[in-house]
Amino acid sequence: MRYTLSLILVCSFSSSLLADDGKPADPKEEKVTYQDHVLPLLRMRCGSCHNANDKKGGLVVDQYAALMEGGSSGSSIEPGDANLSYLFSLVTHESEPKMPPNADRLPDNEIALLRKWIELGALENAGSKANIKPKSTIAKIMVSTGRPAEVAFPAKFLGDPVVRTTQLNAVTALTVSPWAPLAAVSGHHQIAIYNTTSLQLMGVLPFPEGQPHILKFSRNGALLMAGGGRGGASGKVVVFDVRTGERKIEVGAEYDAVLGADISPDQTMIALGGPKKMLRVYSTATGEMLYEQKKHTDWITAVEFSPDGVLLASADRANGLVVWEAETGRQFYDLQGHQGAITDVSWRPDSNVLASSSMDSNVSLWEMQNGTRIKNWGAHGGGAEAVDYTRDGNLVTTGRDNVTRLWNGDGGKIRDFGGMAQFGLEVAYDAETKRVLAGDLSGFVTVWNGDDGQVIGKIDTNPPTIAMLMDSAAKTAAEAETAAQQKAAAVAAQQKQMADLEAKAKQVAEAAAKALAAAQASTTAKNTAQQVATTTEGQVTEATNALKQAEAVLAQAKAAFDKANAENEAKKKALADAQKTLADAVAAEQAAVAAANAAKGEADKAAAAAKPTEEQVKAMQAAQAEANAARAAADQAKAALEALKTSTGG
Repeated sequence: MRYTLSLILVCSFSSSLLADDGKPADPKEEKVTYQDHVLPLLRMRCGSCHNANDKKGGLVVDQYAALMEGGSSGSSIEPGDANLSYLFSLVTHESEPKMPPNADRLPDNEIALLRKWIELGALENAGSKANIKPKSTIAKIMVSTGRPAEVAFPAKFLGDPVVRTTQLNAVTALTVSPWAPLAAVSGHHQIAIYNTTSLQLMGVLPFPEGQPHILKFSRNGALLMAGGGRGGASGKVVVFDVRTGERKIEVGAEYDAVLGADISPDQTMIALGGPKKMLRVYSTATGEMLYEQKKHTDWITAVEFSPDGVLLASADRANGLVVWEAETGRQFYDLQGHQGAITDVSWRPDSNVLASSSMDSNVSLWEMQNGTRIKNWGAHGGGAEAVDYTRDGNLVTTGRDNVTRLWNGDGGKIRDFGGMAQFGLEVAYDAETKRVLAGDLSGFVTVWNGDDGQVIGKIDTNPPTIAMLMDSAAKTAAEAETAAQQKAAAVAAQQKQMADLEAKAKQVAEAAAKALAAAQASTTAKNTAQQVATTTEGQVTEATNALKQAEAVLAQAKAAFDKANAENEAKKKALADAQKTLADAVAAEQAAVAAANAAKGEADKAAAAAKPTEEQVKAMQAAQAEANAARAAADQAKAALEALKTSTGG
């Protein structure tokens, strides 16, 4: 009942009737019908030209079915919207040809009647029910890969969980906003929205259609698309406003759950597929199906528009991977190469490369120039379950080896992320927080730091209610209060202890003051004595230094004296030696002179007696030579003696 009422209030495809002032119609208000109110007016104003017989312009106004069918210009009435009704624009003279021709515009009361009839559903008679075509509240936008001027974020808590289960559900769908720290996680009949920075619950969006199997934010992050349903029974895609949680549109009436779906970047189309093997594309403006394709031979498991909105990829359980022209539905490429069921697809941000993961354990990259597989590598043993391109062109994957991985654009592994309880089913990379998220079979979503692989925390598919959060907060508050009281008691005890210590400190300070006074008196005398001692010590030091200097001078003088004395003794010895040499020389000279004189005497005697012989002449010459040598030696001795006397000062 709760979610049924919610659908009636918020679903933009509701069949609720509106009064002409835009407010809900009063059920007691008289119905405005074609039979009772509009037919008389149209007969009077238009019937002469537009009746079953004349049919001017192919339009008949006096028969309800013919009027609703329209004329040669197309439909004339759009139930629920007078502004889109061609006939109304003609009678108000807002379009050509103005009706009635060559006449004034209908009176205001008649125009108001026509408007009210159309806005209330263009009923045929009092027993008719309004059949207003759905109108989308989603506007077409310009396709852009840049950050929007205003990033969508929930303006309030989106609501309590509608279901609390005793066990967690496997994570069947997971996605993150391209521009805000938000993650959406599948749950039983609901979608939980988490803040990826704090990992706090931002609220829950009801999904009474069943189990969500695919979640995707729009490329600008303002919308959240959810696809799912009940296996073998029903399937649908619902689009929510991220800021308010309001349901904007819903499309599809599948007879099985929707497994893959996406909303186009310009928000004009929704593509979906599932066990029925049919790819169907719907208009978000009218909810009507634009086209369908029957190419796939097994369950469609993944669907995604390229970021530029030009192409659409779909994959199935029998290795089928097809790329379509998004607008026309014409086949663009049939990509063959996987050997197992394809589990997921993701487009590179520039729309030039498509990544696919498969139960054959591989991840493949396909370029859109020629439809060639440019890379293929084993990503997860046992099967690769999910792949997601990051904003900067890297990839994250998860699979049946219980590991999530980050790869560069060429398939080179950057980092492993461990810690999942069971094998991974869904993966996403949050570019705003640089965190990696992966959901596993056990129902937990593990959150890692993308830069170092450290586990930051976990969220799950069974979030708590506000009441549970309040109970937990109350328990935490009670525990905090108890801890505060204990701390206050400890502080009081500590304050008493401090007071006691302060009293003791005061007593010690007083005793110390007295001791200080006595010490100061003693210190004064001590300082005086110390000054005297210091002065005396200085004088002693100076005298000691002078003594040391005198001793040094004395030692130098003694050394000089000893040296001079030694030199004098040496000179005295040399003088004595020289005097002895001189005496010897004088004696020799005297002896030589005496010999010479004797020889001369003898010679004179001999000469007198006779002429000397040759031997006598030779003896006389030899004696003369010896006398000359002795005289030279005496002269040398005298010179040496004079030099010695001069050097000794004597």
